[in-house]
Amino acid sequence: MLTYSFENTGSDSLYEYLYKCIKNDIMSHKLTPDYKLPSKRSFAKNLGISTITVENAYEQLIAEGYIYSVPKKGYYVSDIAQISVSIPDSRARRTETDNFTQPSENSGSDYFADLTSNRTNAENFPFYTWAKLMKDIMADKREALLHPSPSEGVFELRRAISRHLRAFRGMEVSPSQIIVGAGTEYLYTLLIQLLGHDNIFAVEDPGYGKIRQIYKSNRAECISIPIDDEGVNITALTKSSADILHLSPSHHYPTGIVTPISRRYELLGWALKSDRRYIIEDDYDSEFRLLGKPIPSLESIDVSEKVIYMNTFTKTLSPTIRISYMVLPVSLMENFKKRLNFYSCTVSNFEQYTLAAFIENGYFEKHINRMRILYRRQRDMFIDEINKSPLSELVTIHEENAGLHFLLHVDTELTDEELTVRAADNGLKISFLSGYYTDKNAAVSHTLVINYSALTQEKIKEVVERLYRCLTDAEN
Repeated sequence: MLTYSFENTGSDSLYEYLYKCIKNDIMSHKLTPDYKLPSKRSFAKNLGISTITVENAYEQLIAEGYIYSVPKKGYYVSDIAQISVSIPDSRARRTETDNFTQPSENSGSDYFADLTSNRTNAENFPFYTWAKLMKDIMADKREALLHPSPSEGVFELRRAISRHLRAFRGMEVSPSQIIVGAGTEYLYTLLIQLLGHDNIFAVEDPGYGKIRQIYKSNRAECISIPIDDEGVNITALTKSSADILHLSPSHHYPTGIVTPISRRYELLGWALKSDRRYIIEDDYDSEFRLLGKPIPSLESIDVSEKVIYMNTFTKTLSPTIRISYMVLPVSLMENFKKRLNFYSCTVSNFEQYTLAAFIENGYFEKHINRMRILYRRQRDMFIDEINKSPLSELVTIHEENAGLHFLLHVDTELTDEELTVRAADNGLKISFLSGYYTDKNAAVSHTLVINYSALTQEKIKEVVERLYRCLTDAEN
């Protein structure tokens, strides 16, 4: 059976490394045409990696034509004799790799593990299915691909999103209420123009700092409202001058708080007291609640058209698939068409039709279910390693069931800044809950925000050991 060493994968994910190993053996003719590759399960067991890793490597090789599959028989090497290609010598290959893996200053690749990153691993992306759908779109929708998209996005994608929201979020919305854009940042700028720069936008404190930056960079006044154990504090909100409230009721980042139904109705009551008041519901990451059923959206209980719902596919699929969407109340959508429909849709038709087919054919649902299982296993492994290690005596875990992060409170007298430096010395990039507050007097110290979606399972045990080492080394 084929055997490869994974001791020196560089910056490649396991799937990328395996894909390159097999590809190089095919190109150098070590693997000849029609050679039968090992089954995914047996290959994974032999290499000591996950079946998903092998599957994604095989799917990428199929998409690029290096191998082919025969139903119920297996995977075979393609005949690439017609391809004219030269294999660089080892010195040239090493230089090419060095250039490719040169890290950027802010990429986090200088660290053994980046616990601040909420990206997904490349090996989890459904490359084969996506490539197949792209090929089908190129064949079946040539004319549509060259036809200008409506400003709100192609109908097929908006219809697919509408059906998805009905089935999984209990939302009865029409495709005509949906606007598609290249990332939520673009959609925020549209909302500011639609609602008016003279409005005062309120965000949660603590909260995701980039949202504040976007509002302020678009010349919108932005204030912070403190949260309590049930979400946005109603008393503080009522006393504020806010017109628009931006919040994440189904999964607040970074605390993980879920706003209960009673507080949600209080928030809707606040919005009803003025015609200019609206609530922007950011439902980011809600698909990955790992315990119980997904929390119903705030929009699904809104009968007064006061909630603007927003979500994105960057977390569920990939950060590089910059497709987000928002659902506007009917009255706001009419206003958008009157005032802002001169904007062109910022997502290419090609990507929109591909994503629409991915959703309509049930692949998106299967992908989400598969990723929930993977992330639950990853979270359980992480927490189990903590509980088995001496680190458990120094930390307390909170909010581990909401989204793809959890909070880790550390029993220490060291400051968050000192712990950050100590962690960096141990190869870990970390962030603290205190860094998400605008009101530093209210900030909670000694609580790490542990993002684990970008972490490979092979690194988890070592990460726990390094976390413990950075605490004990600092106190010795």
